[in-house]
Amino acid sequence: MYAGFAGSLVAMVSPSTSPGRSAFDASDRSALRRAYDTATAGLEAPLAIVDLQAFDDNLEMLAARANGRPIRVASKSIRCRYLLDRALSHPATAGVMAYSLPEALWLYRNQVSDDILVAYPTVDAAALRELAADAKACAVITVMVDSVDHLDLIDKVLGPGHPPLRVCIELDVSWRPLPRVHIGPRRSPVFTPREAATLARAVVARDGFRLVGLMGYEGQIAGVGDNDGNAVKSAVMRWIQRRSAAELTERRTAAVRAVRAIADLEFVNGGGTGSLETTTEDPSVTEVTAGSGLIGPTLFDAYSRFRPRPAVLFALPVVRKPAPSTATLFAGGYIASGPTGPSRQPSPYLPSGLKLTALEGAGEVQTPVVGRAARQLAIGDRVWLRHAKAGELAERFDRYHVVVGDKLEETVPTYRGEGVNFG
Repeated sequence: MYAGFAGSLVAMVSPSTSPGRSAFDASDRSALRRAYDTATAGLEAPLAIVDLQAFDDNLEMLAARANGRPIRVASKSIRCRYLLDRALSHPATAGVMAYSLPEALWLYRNQVSDDILVAYPTVDAAALRELAADAKACAVITVMVDSVDHLDLIDKVLGPGHPPLRVCIELDVSWRPLPRVHIGPRRSPVFTPREAATLARAVVARDGFRLVGLMGYEGQIAGVGDNDGNAVKSAVMRWIQRRSAAELTERRTAAVRAVRAIADLEFVNGGGTGSLETTTEDPSVTEVTAGSGLIGPTLFDAYSRFRPRPAVLFALPVVRKPAPSTATLFAGGYIASGPTGPSRQPSPYLPSGLKLTALEGAGEVQTPVVGRAARQLAIGDRVWLRHAKAGELAERFDRYHVVVGDKLEETVPTYRGEGVNFG
């Protein structure tokens, strides 16, 4: 009962885009629309852009919020080497958090970073063999484990005497205020300091593994907004996040102390875009992770602590006018992962005064939009939309067009445009 309530609560407060919550007022949006239309006038829609000034502004905001802790860039929220390189050129960033071992190997081969942490345990035998066969890759890439089973699997794949692999233990940093209550992502089975120490001893006792890090992602703070326009839900979420952060600081500090007594850790990683303020208050954390804050998707509109600028948008052409106050756009069904619902749909952004219809939403081949601004739209005009999540739009487009003001600076490939897909 309690676990179900907690899961429903976290899903319930995941925000949908609401009017008036963007980084620009209506007059700014009009100018912004003209700039984007001008910059991309020679291109065919659907298309996706990066507003480079917005991206850089967001990077500066993340750096300020990190309070001097190095930021490890979450590649799953970017999925574009050009943007990863730009983020990593900032002095506040250090290293990449990849979302799969094949991706980490690809980033290593392309010299994106010499410090890559794989965020999730891997069971990819081919990738493990490729990693073990390259001594330099073994020095650059750190794999994630949360159980002895992961060590057993790696040993089974690679056989005895394999080169030492860098290992990070994931600590479950969800909040469990009552028995059977679990608020946060369901990730690692390692929850207590004692469990962390037990796994740490198992890692250091095994040939072929070197324990270098401890990591925990507090999704109930980093990934859920606390200001979505509903006063009651927002107040509940702020209470949950405050209590969770306080409990986590105490437990994580104890876990780090216990593990450091067993191994000389190089890093303790924590947080995400939405939790930098609370994560950096934990003295045991040596680095933080962020990525979505560079992009500014709609799921980050409902945070009271910060407001990223929308930096990656996509344009769809108007192909029908079935009614004076309705414009039908081509394609657009770019639905984000997570609990299904309005918060995972893209949101019309420019011009102001448009919304999706409840009956059709964003569709595979057409997306109707309605509202006062639809009356001024003509066949061939463009509507600019924002995706709900940061990196997933890159799976829909081969390239991003980089704009500065009303100028098209260059066109760069996404992961998809480079012919790679990591699941």
